[in-house]
Amino acid sequence: MSALPSRTPLFAPLFVEARKLNRSLAAVLAVAAPSLIAIFVFFNMLRGKAPAPWEMWMINAAAIWAIFMLPMSVTALTALVAHMEHGPRSWDHLRALPLPRWRLYAAKAACVLGVVALMSAAVLAMTWSAVTLAAAVKPQLEPTGAFELARYASLLGKMYLAALLMIAIQLWVALRFASFVPALAVGIGGTFFSVVATSAKQGVFFPWQMPVNMLATEAWRMETALGLGLGLGAVVLIGALVHLSRREVL
Repeated sequence: MSALPSRTPLFAPLFVEARKLNRSLAAVLAVAAPSLIAIFVFFNMLRGKAPAPWEMWMINAAAIWAIFMLPMSVTALTALVAHMEHGPRSWDHLRALPLPRWRLYAAKAACVLGVVALMSAAVLAMTWSAVTLAAAVKPQLEPTGAFELARYASLLGKMYLAALLMIAIQLWVALRFASFVPALAVGIGGTFFSVVATSAKQGVFFPWQMPVNMLATEAWRMETALGLGLGLGAVVLIGALVHLSRREVL
């Protein structure tokens, strides 16, 4: 990154961040979280006595992702991305480079959002693979009904968009504090309250519960959570970029 010229191409920081992630444990995390859901679905399906519809397996996997694995994955990923600079104390060097500071933070945000998007797609693909493999092992458990790819992809896509506010908050905290403890405390606390109060009516306004509200039967809950998660998420993310860019010392 020190070799960046004075006229740095617009996407150069993004390419550098992507290379950093490629050398970190981000790839392991991106594979591990969806894999755990797929493994759970695989063995749970093998325990069955009679076939169940595709919808049950796919919706259950999406629920596990939204309630627990997505928040914890975002917590770990944002802490990892921030620690790549906090650990070696390289912020002073990065912020001295001849390019707008906000681009440094925007590149990190883009990488986090990109990895979470890939993980969401992996949940869909790996769950389908797990159910297909389990049906091959025990043909009598072949799932019934049609596999509605567009519906399940749309559901996970909405969960991703509704999670933007949670992602923005986690990234802001992780980049703001040199210690990883505040980011972990926020992520673990948010996930805890999301799990123990999943059915709470107020959960539609809680960032960590917004993704799981995409499974709500009431249309207003889904629309409210999606609108707040995406809209406020964009505002908070922009606010984080502005705030972090203006700070002299992290």
